[in-house]
Amino acid sequence: MSAAQLSYRPRGLYIGGEWCASRAGRTMRTINPATGEVLGEVPWAGEEDVAAAVAATQRGAAEWRRVPPAERARCLERLAARITDHVDELALMDAVDSGNAISGMRTDMELAAATLRYFAGLVREIKGETIVNGPHHLNYTLRQPYGVVGKINAFNHPFRFCAEKAAAPLAAGNSVVIKQPEQAPLSGLRFGELCADLFPPGVINVLTGDAVAGSALVRHPEVRRIAFIGSVETGRIVAREAAETIKHVSLELGGKNPIIIFPDADPDEAATLAIRGMNMNRQGQSCSSTSRVFVHESLHERVVEGLVTAAEELPVGLPWEEGSEVGPLISQEQLDRVRGYIAAGQAEGARLLTGGGPPEDARLNGGFFIAPTVFDAVTPAMRIAREEIFGPVISVLRWHDYEQLLAEANSLIYGLTAAIVTNDLKLALETADRIEAGYVWINSAGRYLGAPYGGWKQSGIGREESLDELLSYTQIKNVNVAW
Repeated sequence: MSAAQLSYRPRGLYIGGEWCASRAGRTMRTINPATGEVLGEVPWAGEEDVAAAVAATQRGAAEWRRVPPAERARCLERLAARITDHVDELALMDAVDSGNAISGMRTDMELAAATLRYFAGLVREIKGETIVNGPHHLNYTLRQPYGVVGKINAFNHPFRFCAEKAAAPLAAGNSVVIKQPEQAPLSGLRFGELCADLFPPGVINVLTGDAVAGSALVRHPEVRRIAFIGSVETGRIVAREAAETIKHVSLELGGKNPIIIFPDADPDEAATLAIRGMNMNRQGQSCSSTSRVFVHESLHERVVEGLVTAAEELPVGLPWEEGSEVGPLISQEQLDRVRGYIAAGQAEGARLLTGGGPPEDARLNGGFFIAPTVFDAVTPAMRIAREEIFGPVISVLRWHDYEQLLAEANSLIYGLTAAIVTNDLKLALETADRIEAGYVWINSAGRYLGAPYGGWKQSGIGREESLDELLSYTQIKNVNVAW
């Protein structure tokens, strides 16, 4: 497959089961980040489009909530099967539009389908309870859907987030308005096409646009539930705007995640795990990336050597080509941001060991590429150790005192993930207990469907990919009957 095979042309905004042009008559360009070339135009959704989508979603919600849970589950399963049938097409679309390696995008499609099936299997777990209230009384609770749910997704998993983050609200009986990322919007519109004959009109709506659409969706009074994936800075804006109408909000935000390597760890395995935890098939553009590598001083040299070797062996290339593992960053803006952090690291005294600039392959000169980058001699006060870079940049921090290590690992506003590498089970469990993060790995990396994923501190609110997520899309109602 090649980028030339991507011939998809959007039909419009997907609202109420129909394809609509932007009411303002505007479009946006979407760019191939591997070449800098324009892929095409997508509709720009403004406030009028958001209002139309919310109205359609209200109509869809009124019908969808009355569909029996088992039938809702069958609809999700049919959508999962359809995604499975289109894995290669969808993976290519996201590889070209987002710059992520096609192998990782195939995995994204499989995970999206698996998540739909997972929540289809949980629909009967939306249960109430009875409460003892004396004779001649029946007191019970119901879990009912919110109705209209707004989903604002990030660019690093364009189709996967579109599909899997709709699964829980749909299973719970809600209808959704999905606002796709402006940097990689194409596969979200394709998602609307795949859903078109599976759900009643208005149950699923897909908008493409920028912050105008996102803000209008958050502020709309009939949107009762908002879920946002993105940066801490934008998450704060979403929380403020949602507060005006007291919405239930979940936020999956940024991370500056530590991986802690203890002296009994195998240094080669630890280096491999640190590289894997960086999600290089998305160029480190992942909120869960383990970008702060705390290495005990006794292993420092060997782990650093392994990190550099592993980083330099990663194949950087065109994302739609088989064998490429590291593609371009999403945009020129993001490339400039990452370059700025690399310059700051050098200016503050960190030692650049590898990367820091474009790869040598001349075919990549037109894209937003930067080679996997490893810094050593990083101190906790440096910007590259404190701020989320969202790029392929690893910072190595040497440690020797356990209490000081924990203080430094926990010192940031972030608390999304953490990884621990040791063969000492007691030490691993103690550290997992004391680390301030919502999702902790011991001698592993990756997310597991069914395990609640989410952050502490300013890394977010709420939990996803689990029963907790499903229940978060329901409201509890108490009913008291006297006779």
